[in-house]
Amino acid sequence: SEALQLAYSQPDEDPVFIPENLYVIGTMNLADRSLAIVDFALRRRFAFADLSPQFNSAWRKFVSERNGIDISTLADLGNRIGALNTQITEDRSLGAQYCIGHSFFTPTNDTRVDDTGAWISDVVEQEIRPLLSEYWFDDPKRVEAETAKLIGTS
Repeated sequence: SEALQLAYSQPDEDPVFIPENLYVIGTMNLADRSLAIVDFALRRRFAFADLSPQFNSAWRKFVSERNGIDISTLADLGNRIGALNTQITEDRSLGAQYCIGHSFFTPTNDTRVDDTGAWISDVVEQEIRPLLSEYWFDDPKRVEAETAKLIGTS
């Protein structure tokens, strides 16, 4: 009863309806202030759920089984990132929206990671350090210290 004729449909096409069991899930990151006006418009029109980084047992199991990384290594890495995320959250110029997510440390394919230390170091040096350098551009010593903690060299 609520089917609509699409704007660019052919004259002989049936109207389209969205079934009740279809949900559209979108994501956004409030850290990008250049989109603040769009964020406000979306918040007025849709329901929102906050999601935070999850370095939990499900993540550890997934990465371990998929990429051959030891569970205890992943647990230790998760704890180090959790400590960093606490600092980021408590930083008045940043906040929870700037936390380091688990996607950085979830390999994108099923390739076995044979040298876990090198993999962690590569991710931190190529992806996390530049981010921290932006966060704490006025405190390079802090960036170095936090990078070393993540890599496990401090």
